[in-house]
Amino acid sequence: MKAFTQHEGLVAPLDRPNVDTDAIIPKQFLKAISKTGYGPFLFDDWRYTDGGGMPGQDCSNRPLNEDFVLNRPRYQGASVLLARDNFGCGSSREHAAWALADYGFRCVIAPSFADIFHGNAVSNGILPVTLDADIVERLFQECFAEDGYRLTVDLQARTISTPSGEQIPFQVEEGIRHRLLNGLDDIGITLQSADAIRAYEQKRMREKPWLYATES
Repeated sequence: MKAFTQHEGLVAPLDRPNVDTDAIIPKQFLKAISKTGYGPFLFDDWRYTDGGGMPGQDCSNRPLNEDFVLNRPRYQGASVLLARDNFGCGSSREHAAWALADYGFRCVIAPSFADIFHGNAVSNGILPVTLDADIVERLFQECFAEDGYRLTVDLQARTISTPSGEQIPFQVEEGIRHRLLNGLDDIGITLQSADAIRAYEQKRMREKPWLYATES
């Protein structure tokens, strides 16, 4: 998993509360189990006007909803998503985080997140930042007013820097911060204890060898 230390990126404002995981990546894409290839289908029902895509479909010629934020020229290449309350609610599908990451988002800023989505985002290298609703509202208004609005998110310092130079502090659990700074997913966290796990297995084999006996 790619580490997250500091990220500076263009902001896309998704001005909708209660964005659920079915909106982030619709159910027909859950058939696949790989973590890549979902970017073109992110927010599929809002992004296109043809009634919904299918896994493996070429999206290059699909009709676009020109009013949807990710289709507007000024937000092309955005890697920071600004959202409203309760982002990521709905089902527990990890595909939602996969789609955001595959599109190129490294950070989502919102007043609140659904718990399971929050965990899935962290496990896939996306930093979810929770800020007070009034601060998020101000960031929305600045983003609407300024073309090319960019933010710098510093996980080391736990701050967000705006174009005006304002430093906005944010809180993050130390365990989450450690994982993202070091690029550790669940497997990576487990492998940090590989020596202890190996020593335990060897000790258990010596103490209870009959558990490991095989038929000759």
